[in-house]
Amino acid sequence: MRIVLVAALLASAGCTPIEMRGEKPVPAPIAAACNADSLGDLVGKRASDARADVMQTRSGARTLRWIAPNTAVTMDFRPDRLNVYVDAKGRIERFTCA
Repeated sequence: MRIVLVAALLASAGCTPIEMRGEKPVPAPIAAACNADSLGDLVGKRASDARADVMQTRSGARTLRWIAPNTAVTMDFRPDRLNVYVDAKGRIERFTCA
């Protein structure tokens, strides 16, 4: 009977997830961070798809998010994302990376 219990314990130990054994997986680093400092000349301009491509290229952001007045946005931190704040008329107000 003891042999069966020991064998069952040893067999189940191999199925234990890595996190349960005390080892933690290392998160993958984010490939590129965003830099909105070079976009100041676009403030006041009308938002457009063509400008979105320019903003994304110049900032180095992997993704771009438009934020209009009274728009709900998630609070997750993404250093590779460019947030573009626009006013009610569709003009660019400011940029942040997050």
